[in-house]
Amino acid sequence: MPPRYNDTGMKAITAPPARRSLTTISGVSVEPCYGPEQLADLDSGRDLGEPGHFPYTRGIHETMYRGRLWTMRQFSGFATPEETNRRYQYLLEQGQTGLSVAFDLPTLMGYDADHMLAEGEVGKCGVAISSLEDMETLFRGIPLGDVTVSMTINSPAAVIWAMYLAVAEKQGVDWARLSGTIQNDILKEYIAQKEFIYPPRPSMRLVTDTIEFSAHHTPRFNPISISGYHIREAGSTAVQELAFTLRDGIEYVEWALARGLHIDAFAPRLSFFFNAHNDFFEEIAKYRAARKIWAYTMRDRFGARDERSLKLRFHAQTAGCSLTWQQPYNNIARTTIQAMAAVLGGCQSLHTNSLDEAYALPGEHAVTIALRTQQVIARESGVTASPDPLGGSYFLERLTLDAEAAAGGYIARIDEMGGMIAAIERNFPQKEIANASYQYQQAVERGEKLIIGVNAFAAGQEEPIEILQIDLGAQVRQADKLAALRKKRDNIRVRACLDALKRTAEGTGNMMPDILEAVRAYATLGEICEALREVFGSYQETSLV
Repeated sequence: MPPRYNDTGMKAITAPPARRSLTTISGVSVEPCYGPEQLADLDSGRDLGEPGHFPYTRGIHETMYRGRLWTMRQFSGFATPEETNRRYQYLLEQGQTGLSVAFDLPTLMGYDADHMLAEGEVGKCGVAISSLEDMETLFRGIPLGDVTVSMTINSPAAVIWAMYLAVAEKQGVDWARLSGTIQNDILKEYIAQKEFIYPPRPSMRLVTDTIEFSAHHTPRFNPISISGYHIREAGSTAVQELAFTLRDGIEYVEWALARGLHIDAFAPRLSFFFNAHNDFFEEIAKYRAARKIWAYTMRDRFGARDERSLKLRFHAQTAGCSLTWQQPYNNIARTTIQAMAAVLGGCQSLHTNSLDEAYALPGEHAVTIALRTQQVIARESGVTASPDPLGGSYFLERLTLDAEAAAGGYIARIDEMGGMIAAIERNFPQKEIANASYQYQQAVERGEKLIIGVNAFAAGQEEPIEILQIDLGAQVRQADKLAALRKKRDNIRVRACLDALKRTAEGTGNMMPDILEAVRAYATLGEICEALREVFGSYQETSLV
C-alpha cells in the first residue's frame, strides 16, 4: 500500500499509537502499566542498595553530581594537528572540561599521511597524526597535567599513547599526574567497527602490554575504555551492547591476570564507553544493570577486594546512528533526550553529538550548541540534585532486572564457547548484531518504529545547513611535514629502535618500552605499525552473508 499524506504534504502515521508503544526500541515488550506486582522478584538489598554502595546499581558515588559534575568531553578532530589544536582551544574557552581526540582513518589503520592507502582520507574523519611531532602540535599550549584527555584509537593505541606520554615528558609533566583514557578496545573492532590491523591474539597482547605498563607507570590514566558504543552503532540491541561489552571486559581481565597482574592492581583503571540511544528508560536501565553486573563479576568471579575495582565507570556518547540528514535540527532534540538518559543513568563523562553529523564532521556553530546542551542539563534542569532520581520506578526497575538477566544469558553462552575471542572466531556476536540490525530496519520500513522526518512527518523541502569543509590540502601539508621530519631525524637510531621492537614482538616481553623509544626517536606511526605487521601479520575477516 502506498504511503498516505495529509494536507500539509507530510506522510501520515497509519499505525495506532497503542501498537507502536508495545516495545522498546530494542524490541523488548512493554506492559500497559507497571506496579508492585511487576517487582515481586526485586531484592532491595541485592538489586538496589544505596548510591555509592555495592552493587552500585544506583550510582558509584553517594552524592553523584551534587559533589562533581560529569566531564563534558566533546569528541573532536579534523584536518591537521594545527587546525584541531585551534578547535580544542575554542572548546576549552567555551567551558568544555575534557578533551577527546578523533583520529582520521589512516591513523586508525596505522598508516602515515603519505602512504598510498591514505590517499583521499587524510584529515577527513578526524585529525591526522603520523609522528610525535604531530602530537606535539596537537597539544601545543594545552597543559597535559591539568586537562584530561581521551583518545579514540584501537589497533595503534599503544603507539598513539606512547606519543602522548612523550609529549607529557617534553612538557615536564610527571606521568603520575596524567589523567585520561585511550580506547584501546580491540575486541569490539572484530565485533563491530572493523578497524583492526593484526589478528586477535597478538592484538590482545598489545592491549595487555598497555594495561601492565599503566599499572606500573600511570596510576591515574585509564589504559582501556571497553566500548559498547560501536556495537550499538552497528545495529545491536541495548542488551547485546551491554552483554558483549561486559564480556569483552571479562576477556581483558582474564588476559591481564594470565600476565601475572593482581586484580586490584589494574581493575580500578578499567573504564567503559556506552551508547546513549533514543529509548529513554531502556538506556537508563542499561547503565544501571551494567554497574550491577560488573560489581558482582569483579567480586565473585575474580575476587577483587578494592572497592574501586568493583565500580564501573563509564563515558557515554549520544547515538550517532540515530541522527538524520532529513530535518537535521530534529537532531538537537534527539541528542538532548539521549544526553539526559546518560546523566540520569549516572555517566562519568559525556559527549553530545552535533546536529550536522549526518552530513559531515561538526562545524563550530553546531558543536557549540551540542556543548551548550550539556551545560543546560547540568545547570538548569535540576536533574543533578539527587543521585538516581528515577530509582524505585516500577517500570525502570523491571527494565533493569530484565536487562541484567538477558545480558547474563549472553555472557553465559560466550563463556561456554570458551570466551570472547572464540566467540568472535565463530562469528557469534557479529551474527547477533546483524540480525538485530536487520529486524530494526524492517520495523522502521513497516512504520512500526517511527523516525520523525524520515518515516513520519517528513516534509518535502529541506533547508540547507552550513557544514564543515575539510581542506583537500591537509594531505599535502602532512606529507610535506613527514618528508622534512625524515630528513632531520637520526634515521640510524630510528632503524635500531624498530629492530629492537621487532625482537621484543617475536618474544614475550612487554612492547611498550620499545614503542616509547621508537616514538622518542621520531619513528612514525606507520613505521612502527609496519614493524609489528612484519611479526604478527594482518588480519582478514571471514565475511558473513
